[in-house]
Amino acid sequence: MEYLSTRNAQLRKSAAEAIVMGLARDGGLYTPVSFPQLPDEMLRELCAMDYPQRAAWVMKQFLEEFSQEELRDFTTRAYAVPGKFDNAAVAPVVRRDESTAVLELWHGPTCAFKDMALQMLPYLLSASLRKTGEKKTVCILVATSGDTGKAALEGFRDVEQTKILVFYPKDGVSKIQQLQMTTQEGANVGVESVVGNFDDTQNGVKRIFSDESIRKTLDDRGYFLSSANSINWGRILPQVVYYISAYCDLLNQGSIQMGQQINFCVPTGNFGDILAGYFAKCMGLPVKKLICASNSNNVLTDFLHTGVYDRNRPFYHTTSPSMDILISSNLERLLYLLSDSDEEVRGYMQSLSDQGRYEVSETLKQKLQAQFACGYSDDNRAARAIQEQFEQGYLMDPHTAVAWSVLEDYRAASGDDTFTVVLSTANPYKFCSSVLDALNVTEQAEGTEILSQMEQVTGVKAPAPLASLAGKPIRFDGVCQKQEMEQVVLEFLK
Repeated sequence: MEYLSTRNAQLRKSAAEAIVMGLARDGGLYTPVSFPQLPDEMLRELCAMDYPQRAAWVMKQFLEEFSQEELRDFTTRAYAVPGKFDNAAVAPVVRRDESTAVLELWHGPTCAFKDMALQMLPYLLSASLRKTGEKKTVCILVATSGDTGKAALEGFRDVEQTKILVFYPKDGVSKIQQLQMTTQEGANVGVESVVGNFDDTQNGVKRIFSDESIRKTLDDRGYFLSSANSINWGRILPQVVYYISAYCDLLNQGSIQMGQQINFCVPTGNFGDILAGYFAKCMGLPVKKLICASNSNNVLTDFLHTGVYDRNRPFYHTTSPSMDILISSNLERLLYLLSDSDEEVRGYMQSLSDQGRYEVSETLKQKLQAQFACGYSDDNRAARAIQEQFEQGYLMDPHTAVAWSVLEDYRAASGDDTFTVVLSTANPYKFCSSVLDALNVTEQAEGTEILSQMEQVTGVKAPAPLASLAGKPIRFDGVCQKQEMEQVVLEFLK
């Protein structure tokens, strides 16, 4: 299968080439030219498989130059090594009521849904380097709003022929997220905070990728750049798996019947997580609506309602910081697939760059609204959801609470009682302060002591990867201005 750039459909690469490059040289995002289909009989076969087996099968449909055997080896090492995931199901589906379940995506080594892809990507990238004959060292350049950074650092730690440098917005992540990154072990890793918000950080990384002089300098030094952000196809593809796996688990539980349509409600900022759900639907998974849940940075909600994408708005630091994003990069892939026009997408992206906004055609807006519902929740509403669900025996983090609140609003407004899966994207212990605030705990412990305090308050045990942060030395305390990011990269790759 070939992959094309969203900004030039004639620019096509193999899967391995697309994964190695991460971002197309024209700034576009590599997207599959077609979607393999998932018939009912195959879904039945997948129901009998474990998560690594399901992952190998789904990814094989998109990775023709990878053998089934090597993908099975990769998925076993990514998901089935004892102790890596603290739940044998990897991504368990937890039934909450007659029409709602929660898909828990945070049982991996960094306690966030990014592990689902970033435990797999290093194997895909290393194999792709071999398949393309690339001899240079790849530097994975990452902009993170909180979770991607740690998951990428952990996934690529000491992986041969790779280095990884993560930028995160100063004061824009939770204390636990920051501690996870700044204490990261590994000889090939680097971490730097950027004065600004996530969009400043993400724009800086994109600017570096498109800078020909930097590429030439790094090439002379024996390096080239790639990405572990969801702009890389190797990040999106493993995320498609858990939508299909969740459907299989619901069938096995007897919660739904084969062919029955379900909804997914997804907390998202960069649009990658929910886009993976759309790709699963393109394969034939019986999905009725994908509900896009935003926090107060509700640029996606406004866009899906009006067809106008406008990042010229106030930026809010919320209790769900991984969604504090005003430029949703992965939306570009959806625009291409629904418009089937690279020219149209180029125009939108140029307008976004020049004016900070664009407006899609009426035809495209109608297509978007046929596939997606949307809504947003502020911090207060999310806090109420955390408290209410805790009182009913379930502890959730602020991002999951945003999705839960949006689902309640959607059901009230639409009357849609379709069985819905809410994606839970982070362990609540990654956001102890916000969760304790929601539970009306005003006097909170400092540092990692807050983990013990939350255990006492909730009766829920802290996950081992976070509990182990206590006493770990800080390795990275660098801070740069957004215009200094290029120099940080050049210093890192001397």
